Amino acid sequence: MSQLGSLFTHIISKSPESVKGQSPHRTPKLPDFIQHVRKLTGIRKEDVYSNLRIPDKLQSAKDDINIVILTGQGIFCIDVKPWRGAVSAHNQKWHLQVKEEDQNLTNTCIEQIEDPLKAIMTKTANFCGHLKRSGVSVHQSLFFPRVIFLSPDCVLDEELRKRRELILQSQTDDFLRSFRAGYMTWISDAMTPSWLSGHMSYRQMESVREVLRRVGTWDLVRLHCGEQLKGDFQGCQYIALNRQETDTLEFTRYKILSADSLWALLGHAPQVTVKMYKRGSQGWLGKSLIATTTIPSNTSVIFRISGEETDAKISANTIHSITLSH
Repeated sequence: MSQLGSLFTHIISKSPESVKGQSPHRTPKLPDFIQHVRKLTGIRKEDVYSNLRIPDKLQSAKDDINIVILTGQGIFCIDVKPWRGAVSAHNQKWHLQVKEEDQNLTNTCIEQIEDPLKAIMTKTANFCGHLKRSGVSVHQSLFFPRVIFLSPDCVLDEELRKRRELILQSQTDDFLRSFRAGYMTWISDAMTPSWLSGHMSYRQMESVREVLRRVGTWDLVRLHCGEQLKGDFQGCQYIALNRQETDTLEFTRYKILSADSLWALLGHAPQVTVKMYKRGSQGWLGKSLIATTTIPSNTSVIFRISGEETDAKISANTIHSITLSH
């Protein structure tokens, strides 16, 4: 959840992601943008990662990086922002100025937000340190933090436009196409040690892939209404599972019985069947089933939604499935 300051004019604050109605331009969602990244860069699917939660030195904070792209040129750590409005930097904070028009009245809102460039640089440094702790040495110069602004209605001030780490929507496609140009240069250097070529070697890239495959993301709850929630699954009193072995929980709800039905009169409450599937096992018949349990439909599933400081209780009857991260 965005942390906002108290600098306003005419209108109360909203988070940058929630401001709507200023423009007919459609800002892509992260999954759509990742597909665009793969298409324009030509990079293999296994070298583009999303929502990786990199632990810091103390193994405590796990802020996610929206996109990590592994290339011969280096490792690009990218956060994306759907902001619309005029963006400027003021000391340790940034300001986002948004205008909203309502009939004959124009309201202006100035929001104080955390510095996204500082944030992605910190997370990139944490990633470099995590690789070293995992036994993979990649020189700091081969890490490239970037922030991409997805909306064409986002305008950076003159000072921010000088920062090569900040990429506007109009510059995004050229930035992504540059990966194709760099690929041919890397091919000629791939067999040369990194300290000589200045690029990543085949061995380094494979070692980084091994680490990235073990990095967790967010747990994902899919609701029957189609909404998706990302965060951390905290547990359920009727469900016992081993996270290391379990990949997915599927919830199947029985038809809700009317209050005057025979079953209701006999004291039977609506129930939900939960099927747990094994991680990493995908045969020709599908995923391997670990266990099945039946729970009351009004059972609360405890879930910490990303960005929230308190746990949420989600009724099992509303859940379609839960995908657990590593």
